[in-house]
Amino acid sequence: MYAPTSTNSPRSGPNSGDEDGLRDFEGAAEILRAWGNGIRPDPDLTVSEWADRHRMLASRASAEPGRYRTMRTPYMREIMDRLSPGDAAQRVVFMKAAQVGATEAGNNWIGFAIHQAPGPMLAVQPTVELAKRNSRQRIDPLIDESPELRERVKPARSRDAGNTMLSKEFAGGILIMTGANSAVGLRSTPARYIFLDEVDAYPASADEEGDPVTLAEARSLTFAHRRKVFLISTPTIRGLSRIEREFEASDQRRYFVPCPHCGAMQWMKFDRLRWQKGKPETAEYLCESCDQPIAEHHKTAMLERGEWRATAVAADPTTVGYHLSALYSPVGWLSWSRIARSWEAAQGSDEAIKAFRNTILGETWVETGEAPDWQRLYDRREAWRPGMVPAGGLFLTAGADVQKDRIEVDVWAWGRGLESWLVDHVVIEGGPDRHDAWDQLTAVLDRSWPHENGAHLRIARLAIDTGYEAPAVYAWSRKVGFAQVAPVKGLEGFNRSSPVSGPTFVDATEGGKRLRRGARLWTVAVSTFKAETYRFLRLEHPTAEERDEGAAFPPGTIHLPTWVESEWLKQVVAEQLVTVRTKRGFAKLEWQKLRERNEALDCRVYARAAAWIAGADRWPEEKWRDLEDQLGATPTDSDPAGQIHRPGQVPQGKRRSDWIGRREGWF
Repeated sequence: MYAPTSTNSPRSGPNSGDEDGLRDFEGAAEILRAWGNGIRPDPDLTVSEWADRHRMLASRASAEPGRYRTMRTPYMREIMDRLSPGDAAQRVVFMKAAQVGATEAGNNWIGFAIHQAPGPMLAVQPTVELAKRNSRQRIDPLIDESPELRERVKPARSRDAGNTMLSKEFAGGILIMTGANSAVGLRSTPARYIFLDEVDAYPASADEEGDPVTLAEARSLTFAHRRKVFLISTPTIRGLSRIEREFEASDQRRYFVPCPHCGAMQWMKFDRLRWQKGKPETAEYLCESCDQPIAEHHKTAMLERGEWRATAVAADPTTVGYHLSALYSPVGWLSWSRIARSWEAAQGSDEAIKAFRNTILGETWVETGEAPDWQRLYDRREAWRPGMVPAGGLFLTAGADVQKDRIEVDVWAWGRGLESWLVDHVVIEGGPDRHDAWDQLTAVLDRSWPHENGAHLRIARLAIDTGYEAPAVYAWSRKVGFAQVAPVKGLEGFNRSSPVSGPTFVDATEGGKRLRRGARLWTVAVSTFKAETYRFLRLEHPTAEERDEGAAFPPGTIHLPTWVESEWLKQVVAEQLVTVRTKRGFAKLEWQKLRERNEALDCRVYARAAAWIAGADRWPEEKWRDLEDQLGATPTDSDPAGQIHRPGQVPQGKRRSDWIGRREGWF
């Protein structure tokens, strides 16, 4: 039995027991509420709802930092929500223009999976290096700016955090990031979620083990109907574009928006954008129903009231496909007037128009692949001495094609904008089984060609085909040194972002002994350079009168000398790009010979690959100026192989060009 509490106790005042009991009750209630909140399941959110509630955009990763708002890009709502676990879609395909918010939607999906539906996820960029950059610039800010994600992914600095540049562990799952060029990364682990970003920039094969998309998707097959695959990309070339092929196999959804005048629903097409010639600021969109002009300020309301509609029947009912052009870009991003201005600026350049169609319209570029007329090339040849490097040429490369009974070599000079001149054509009699043939090819490396300004140039890089008698090619390349010689292997296919990959190490032989990893091999997407060569050959040249008035040749112009024969011209246009149909009915581009001999075209492709390997596609303006400066004076007889030298004229501390390699090493 408990004694009653005295009301005169110094520890208690009037009604103090009631107050203590009330506080105890409130404390217990608070504990119960916290416990209840802890065991209550997370709300059943879609990806877009999660993004609106939890996603914050960091200033280092977004032009519009702050809370993510799906209403800024309302066309992304359905695409994101199809990635939610409750949706039946297993594969979501998005063929789109650049900068419409697609990658951020994919990052929203990553954040959603970490927080709401954890599981193993694979995120693939075109290369491992791009995957690392994306991790630093996109994924790290995604985690850092969201408290819900920060508490699930430990800081990289903590011990055993499971947080590295390409791997983020969290409760119930892991995010693996890799490049499409790494077969090891693509087959590293099973994945319920697969995010394939910019698939048209993927190489044709991952370390020669097969298509990267196929390898990646194979990681998800064990998850059956629970898997989600998100493929997005800006398209490239008709018949070769992965994203276009996937989109055409889907239900091909278009975003229909209402006309503010008549209410007619329509999806936006570039040919309905009209403006006064030379005045892109007057750009307006004409309704296809009432033909009334629509000002851009209506776009925000149009996007909010828009909806996705299927325009085809999907071959696979679990795949949905979406297409969007930059015409839908939100107000404040890419305006209609800027699109019109870009179109006007692109006129006259196939490359600029291709980029416009790919990045602005989100459409593929159609490569005609039509072989230029060799007779027209013959008629516009230019006169300069055989073996002379014209004034615009700044460095030399060569392409060598090995045949059974001869080795053919073409030497090309390259200038700014990849303008090029055929400098020499060498035929070495005797096949790869004759030592004297290889000795003569070595002598070509030791030769120098006089420049119009008085200098003498040697070959910066010689790319030699390994398609015939590869062991002999590797052995010779080892002997003369890989600094100046690049063995190459041609693969059919286009890869504009990285047409040359490597080098990879392959086995070679020396003195009858096999040497593991004894040679370096470069892989060349030959279709890319063949199509480029044909585009450059079709460029219009300014007339003599126009040149007298200061008109310049367009970038990429190919100059052919009068000493080149008709047989060589026929060989350089000996193939044509044609469209064929695969067994599944998809369009495919394929180079087919128009005549048997095509050595001139092959040598041009290899010489172009050598220019890429030398770095010409990535040189800054300073590099080109340096080469021009060095070619302004006559070199001495003591010039080392491949180095342009002006004794007494190079300022102290100024580094002379080292872009041409000696066989003994690099300068």
